[in-house]
Amino acid sequence: MSTSLGNLVSLAESRPRSAPARALAPVFADTGSQRTLQQIERLAPSDVSVLLLGESGTGKEVMARQVHTRSGRKGPFVAVNCGALTPSLAEAELFGHEAGAYTGAGNARAGWFEAADGGTLFLDEIADLSPALQVKILRVLQEREVVRIGSRKAIPVDVRLVAATNVDLGAAVADGRFRLDLFYRLNVASIALAPLRDRAADILPLAEHFLRVYSERLRMPTPRLVPDAERALLAHPWPGNIRELENVMHVALLMSGEALIRPEHLRLANAPVAIAVVPPIGASAITSTDRELDPLLAPLERLFNAPPTELFPKLAELIVRRAYEFCHGNQVQSAKLLGISRNVLRTHLKRITRN
Repeated sequence: MSTSLGNLVSLAESRPRSAPARALAPVFADTGSQRTLQQIERLAPSDVSVLLLGESGTGKEVMARQVHTRSGRKGPFVAVNCGALTPSLAEAELFGHEAGAYTGAGNARAGWFEAADGGTLFLDEIADLSPALQVKILRVLQEREVVRIGSRKAIPVDVRLVAATNVDLGAAVADGRFRLDLFYRLNVASIALAPLRDRAADILPLAEHFLRVYSERLRMPTPRLVPDAERALLAHPWPGNIRELENVMHVALLMSGEALIRPEHLRLANAPVAIAVVPPIGASAITSTDRELDPLLAPLERLFNAPPTELFPKLAELIVRRAYEFCHGNQVQSAKLLGISRNVLRTHLKRITRN
């Protein structure tokens, strides 16, 4: 499908070559997406905090970068995934610490708020922060200063805060998981990003964009989508949104090996992944799902007869690593495949990268 460039809105962004293609220059042609961009254009020049709402993979970081780009602020754009912060070190990561403030703090270190001074701090998945840290963030927004751990000296900061979440903050407030005062402070300017399944006009322009980006990186001619492939893309529900589309097009480019992308190159899985419910352990608990795992029993028994150290952590790491590779680095799909939450998956991935 050829799309008129006059109908596209491109968010050009200078990023490292290894950055995801969606963060470089996503293209939006849907009228709803263009209205969202217009909202951002109006909000960007002010210093008001912005709250971005939407499912995982809908482009919240891209929009946060657009807020920063259009704001005219001269400082850096700093993105922090709150869900990936270790609870015990989250405060030090955000607000910094002085030397000797706690075990392992050999040198003084600025936090992310100081790092973003003069620019924009993007806190993704802000609902994952503890209530105590929410209080401290509220104070920074009110006082425009931070206090490092182990210090009594306040450090002025000029930071534009953009926060994002994929959870219902109203429900989180009602459940006591999110502070009402911080919610009011962030919700002054909120923007909801629609899932990709509700932005059909964006699908093919984005698909073509990702093909161009990855073709350039791999120094390959840019292939063309055949009509059947276009129809398959439009029919897919895209539970992983733009992030899933990017991964699909990257793999399709590698699998095609020719000038045309056909439906079989897309490897779309329209059927949802079945998550089995594990019954209580017992002689009567053998189910069809158990029998599907029978090929694993013999290797497990060999391991049990001569178990290596830390057998279970090693098996868990192997399962998570392979699932993550199978899903081409898509955290949403990996968590769904394994039947665990995305936060649990992140904990495993963080442990793997540390090792």
